[in-house]
Amino acid sequence: MGKAITDRRPWGYFERFTLNERTTVKLLHVKAGKRLSYQYHKNRSEFWKVVKGEVRAVLKGKPIRLSEGDSVKVPARTPHRIEGIKDAIVLEIAYGKFDEEDIVRIEDDYNRA
Repeated sequence: MGKAITDRRPWGYFERFTLNERTTVKLLHVKAGKRLSYQYHKNRSEFWKVVKGEVRAVLKGKPIRLSEGDSVKVPARTPHRIEGIKDAIVLEIAYGKFDEEDIVRIEDDYNRA
């Protein structure tokens, strides 16, 4: 999982996040005041980029405020969560073997196991 590559063109630029890698890409729509489970994954790492809004990312118990355009890497087995400060859209790119069951929840506001 590398750093995003920026390539400038006459019309502007693009950011490339993956190249010939096994990835799963999602847009997370997080409501203000809501948060995902505090969790980790055994088989994948993640990259998050805030597309819209503002969130608080928590990595290994340490909060990081992320605004539109900010990004962070989440290594496999790292406890993490996203909390909505404002309604937000977060681009999530998962690297490695993706499986929605590969979630080890440490804490969850919605009583999911």
